[in-house]
Amino acid sequence: MKRISIIFLQAVIVLIGIVALIILIQFPLTEGRARNLGMFSIYADPFILYGYASSIAFFVGLYEAFKLLANIKQNQLFSQNSVRTLKSMKYCTIILGSLIAVAGLFIMIFHNKDDDPAGFLAMCIITTFIATAIATALAVLERILQNAVDMKTENDLTI
Repeated sequence: MKRISIIFLQAVIVLIGIVALIILIQFPLTEGRARNLGMFSIYADPFILYGYASSIAFFVGLYEAFKLLANIKQNQLFSQNSVRTLKSMKYCTIILGSLIAVAGLFIMIFHNKDDDPAGFLAMCIITTFIATAIATALAVLERILQNAVDMKTENDLTI
């Protein structure tokens, strides 16, 4: 892969992180449960705090993707470090999908009877399925890369 492509992908990952951070800061001020709360009481709302805590897995996954691209840039894709990075990305995706599913269950059980949570629940279902698909793809890539690293290690030992 060309160096410029990897730098572009790393810039895209940084941009995604910045946009996600801006959304996390701005969205509670304008929409949803906290629209009528004061500036500081918004960030004391348990559901918003849960969203912020859940976003940690997302940002760790982005960091791991950035690290994997750095390994590729240094021609170290077929290393145990890259396998660990893929495994960490897989776990972050599983954790994030699980936390989103738990948030959907929480809203489904405890929502106000005057509210219609169908849109939020649909988003939870869709993002949980997307996280499951990404985690499955990462598991397959991890297994393939682990096999390639094992073959490379065997070849290095026989030489």
